[in-house]
Amino acid sequence: MADHSDAVTRDAQIQWDDPVDRRVPLTLGIKSFNELTEIVCRPVEWQTPKHWWRVFLFALTGLGILVASTAYLFWEGVGVWGLNNPVSWGWAITNFVFWVGIGHAGTLISAILFLFRQKWRTSINRFAEAMTIFAVMCALLFPTIHVGRVWAIYYTLPIPNQMGMWPQFRSPLLWDVFAVSIYGTVSILFWYVGLIPDLATVRDRAKTRIRKIVYGIFALGWRGSTRHWLHYERAYLLLAALATPLVLSVHSVVSFDFATSQLPGWHTTIFPPYFVAGAIYSGFGMVITLMVIARKLFGLERVMTMRHFDNMAKITLLTGSIVGYAYSVEFFTAWYSANPYESFAFVNRALGPYAWAYWIMVTCNVVVPQVFWLKKARQSLVVLFIVSIFVNIGMWFERFVIVVTLHRDFLPSSWDYYSPTIFDVAAFVGSFGLFFTMFCLFVRFLPMVAISEVKAVLPQANPHAAHGEVSEGGH
Repeated sequence: MADHSDAVTRDAQIQWDDPVDRRVPLTLGIKSFNELTEIVCRPVEWQTPKHWWRVFLFALTGLGILVASTAYLFWEGVGVWGLNNPVSWGWAITNFVFWVGIGHAGTLISAILFLFRQKWRTSINRFAEAMTIFAVMCALLFPTIHVGRVWAIYYTLPIPNQMGMWPQFRSPLLWDVFAVSIYGTVSILFWYVGLIPDLATVRDRAKTRIRKIVYGIFALGWRGSTRHWLHYERAYLLLAALATPLVLSVHSVVSFDFATSQLPGWHTTIFPPYFVAGAIYSGFGMVITLMVIARKLFGLERVMTMRHFDNMAKITLLTGSIVGYAYSVEFFTAWYSANPYESFAFVNRALGPYAWAYWIMVTCNVVVPQVFWLKKARQSLVVLFIVSIFVNIGMWFERFVIVVTLHRDFLPSSWDYYSPTIFDVAAFVGSFGLFFTMFCLFVRFLPMVAISEVKAVLPQANPHAAHGEVSEGGH
């Protein structure tokens, strides 16, 4: 490990060696394609380390809490949650919107940046895509268990049933079913297609027969021929084009759960763009959190460089500023509308019983990320990690504040204060258990970095590299 750290330090000293744009390289000190393959495949091929087992067992404990709390919920009903008459959604929909938002950074990094030919995405896209899939799994969990009679969930699907009932296609809650399901399906396909060349690499390096068979099945007979690469690039481009509008559409549809109602504080046209910016914001926060940890634990410092973190910090600053602007526009709209109910809803947010949650949201989402204006902050892993945690906390509180706005509706006689029960907390904590269980399995059995894509940005991939026209690290 000491030799590895010394190598990274030496490479960092020459990271500004590009005579043209003086940008930090995308990789540090990787001299050959084989060296990159060894770095990325090491976590998949080495003996399972103890720190992986500790995290995995901790995640399994959270997953067990989720299973136990959900089983009790099905047995007793949603009355075990802290729901009341004005706040009928509570933490379930708060968590649903939170997890859908977490999944947006993966599609943005993979699809949109791919279409714009941004090479810095290559080291982090696989990581973000996996996070997207696991976040969507957690998101779909909450509306499913929130319906109460979960055994009748098929009523939400447009299929014939014994009651002769059809879903209400004018309901945004049904739009959620289609939007999130399509988003999850396209994300899985996009992630899997990008994995195929790397699965073949792991298959060819496998030392046991069972690994050769398993990875060989999922590699779909990949041999790296020109014909295979041609079909792969066409499929990847097509899926990227399909996934790009989903970044905008999915969270817009989720926002319609609120915006199509007639309730003050919800019935506003700013919700779709506001939710999309917030989703990308929270998604990048989670990507930074996980990347800082994985980069250190699995020795990926030469693949995930500070240039990647710097770019993600800039996007976090941008989307966080958009979210802060949306907060101010909401208050302006409430004042300018001259609607007393609308004005009361926002004054109640800032000064009412849940003022503490509102100001936590504003502090975490608007104030804290402003530190990224400083280059030193964007270059510090400690600052990046701390700010990303605050972003995740703030974005959860944003969804919480929106949902609990209902605690004071049109009739003062029905006003109440919403408080979660232990079963609300257990479901939320358990969803993190599900997320990290899947993530631990991913980093253990699949390459965290897209080997074939990172090789394309190495200087060795440039035909002029042999003549010394490309600097170390690749651009």
